[in-house]
Amino acid sequence: MEAALLRSPCSLFFSNKTETSRKNLNFKSKNFSVIRASANQSADSVVTLLDYGAGNVRSVRNAIRSLGYNIKDVQKPEDILNADRLIFPGVGAFAAAMDVLNQNGMAEALCTYIENDRPFLGICLGLQLLFESSEEKGLVKGLGLIPGVVGRFDSSNGVRVPHIGWNALQITKDSGILEDVGGQHVYFVHSYRAIPSNANQEWISSTCNYGDNFIASVQRGNVHAVQFHPEKSGDVGLSVLARFLQSKSYTAKKATKGKASKLAKRVIACLDVRANDNGDLVVTKGDQYDVREHTKENEVRNLGKPVELARQYYKDGADEVSFLNITGFRDFPLGDLPMLEVLRYTSENVFVPLTVGGGIRDFTDGNGRHYSSLEVASEYFRSGADKVSIGSDAVYAAEAYIRTGVKTGNSSLEQISRVYGNQAVVVSIDPRRVYVRNPGDVEFKTVRVANPGPAGEEYAWYQCTVNGGREGRPIGAYELAKAVEELGAGEILLNCIDCDGQGKGFDIDLIELVSNAVTIPVIASSGAGVVEHFSEVFRKTNASAALAAGIFHRKEVPIHSVKEHLLKESIEVRV
Repeated sequence: MEAALLRSPCSLFFSNKTETSRKNLNFKSKNFSVIRASANQSADSVVTLLDYGAGNVRSVRNAIRSLGYNIKDVQKPEDILNADRLIFPGVGAFAAAMDVLNQNGMAEALCTYIENDRPFLGICLGLQLLFESSEEKGLVKGLGLIPGVVGRFDSSNGVRVPHIGWNALQITKDSGILEDVGGQHVYFVHSYRAIPSNANQEWISSTCNYGDNFIASVQRGNVHAVQFHPEKSGDVGLSVLARFLQSKSYTAKKATKGKASKLAKRVIACLDVRANDNGDLVVTKGDQYDVREHTKENEVRNLGKPVELARQYYKDGADEVSFLNITGFRDFPLGDLPMLEVLRYTSENVFVPLTVGGGIRDFTDGNGRHYSSLEVASEYFRSGADKVSIGSDAVYAAEAYIRTGVKTGNSSLEQISRVYGNQAVVVSIDPRRVYVRNPGDVEFKTVRVANPGPAGEEYAWYQCTVNGGREGRPIGAYELAKAVEELGAGEILLNCIDCDGQGKGFDIDLIELVSNAVTIPVIASSGAGVVEHFSEVFRKTNASAALAAGIFHRKEVPIHSVKEHLLKESIEVRV
């Protein structure tokens, strides 16, 4: 295979060895002596972290600290060689990561460290880079420690790509860190994966099924790597990190025998956050975007503090927490320090994925300084966000793309997706229903609606809006969804202005229309009022997740009640 001919940074160890000798390689080399760190801190309490600046590793840092450890960042290759335990939370694109590691000499240091069987934990891309190569941007060579090529999931067999969500693990051998994790759900977010083979079989400690079986974790001696994100997998993930670190300060919750068998449907808590009239950030909610109380004072509806509510929803079992910044720091998003602080504080105690949206676009501040959408998104990622949600700016980009057929690469959607991967980009679509008598009356995709319109119309199209639903655009939800998928969106958050705050259920016609149009995951939003609405949307559409806000904030429908109902309906969810 062509990949096998690529010369990897680790090829100096493996290039002259046959496959048999590779299997029998003694990782404890006697000819290499590791320089021990002479730090003031106790070596037992320090974790060396390889963070090359490509995305959100704040949650990994917070998880490590929550387990009682201090962090030493890798600044130079010698820091890797000096490490007593090394964690590599790889994020971003394969090629970009290898470029950074090769340019600063860290790739060779990593190979040396791992070749000497030192305690190592790679996460997500930190697992993929151990393989010979990846097909992510053409054929790109990796570190070459594990035989195999990292390839893209095949969406032609019906799976949605990226693979986003909580999936089950099948343990294949005792790795020392996956105790009680078999049959449990852990959190994945990736588009590429490595496939088991005879050549890499001895490395594999667990697999996961998503269209086909792929490698979920590897282990050899003290070297571990996982495709899932333990720092985003709740208590189960924290237990994995604790076992790797041999943490004495962490007491794992008593695990029940796991029954997870496949990808779970996600239940997401959404927090609309804005400043009230006193300048304090509060969680609010309105019907069709009206967030003020209908009182004499006309104050902003206050349903709680964002950090406190996010923590509570995490404890209640939310699979993700989504923040939507509706304050409108539109002229200076990077000046929105309170929202950045919300992310930072939330990520200290909430170990499930965090999404943030609002104001992520190119802008120029009052002093004439231009900021790219990439700079804005980067600040959110570094503050604790795992995904960013783009709304109006994605609509304009899609309109231009449909009109010209050209991907300029300059839109916020394209820029962020190119650097951080499409799994980090959510596009929020805010449509409203427009009834028509015949499908031919409009140029947009229509559906035959279950409930006819006011004049007996049997068809409708869904007009997309911008600026918080205040302005309609000449593009339908179907057309927008297909365009943003091509531009690099990894997930769609599908709202419905007509259903928002009504509590009568999700717009099944809309969700079915969009989820059947794309191959990326779709999150159903707007309209949930009772637990049965969640099972309905999962049974009748291909939605991967369902989101709610007001019913959770007002404690009308607790998250655990939704999960219990879905389990009774034989719909797999994370317990």
